[in-house]
Amino acid sequence: MTPPRAYGTLTTVDGRPTLRFELDVPYPVERVWRAVSVPAELEQFFPGAAPWTPATGEEIDLGGPVLSVTEASPPHRLEWTFAGQPQSFALSEQGDGCRLVFTHVIDALPAAQTATGWECYLSRLEPHLAGGHRTEAEAHAHWLEIHDLYAEKFGVDPEPGRAWAAANLGGGAS
Repeated sequence: MTPPRAYGTLTTVDGRPTLRFELDVPYPVERVWRAVSVPAELEQFFPGAAPWTPATGEEIDLGGPVLSVTEASPPHRLEWTFAGQPQSFALSEQGDGCRLVFTHVIDALPAAQTATGWECYLSRLEPHLAGGHRTEAEAHAHWLEIHDLYAEKFGVDPEPGRAWAAANLGGGAS
């Protein structure tokens, strides 16, 4: 396992707090595109994979919030809005592999907790691309350690995230 590193950044885009994660993976853009756009693949590493095509303008009722695909430009860009929060994957060639940039406009969500969750889920992508599987429990094993790195990096109180982890992750996170 790669050591926890809190590689996500918190920026402001159009006045809204936005998390950004950049990953270099040793797989071609077309392969990574399938992983982020095909529901059966996306659900292997991403929380709540949507049953999308995906196609620009597509709307999916998920039993409450609607997911709207705002841009689908295979194999380089996929953007959507869910519960009013834009999210996207941008893929570009990087040497023999691919650079994946994932962004999420988080508005009022707790930055350190949300960043930690995304880092845990994105840690499942490369094992999936390699033909393996990393369970959610394995991905979340170092949740507290990662969270504390983000809390320090973003200058936020770590206690709310620690309390959330105690209530939701139990003893499974270090």
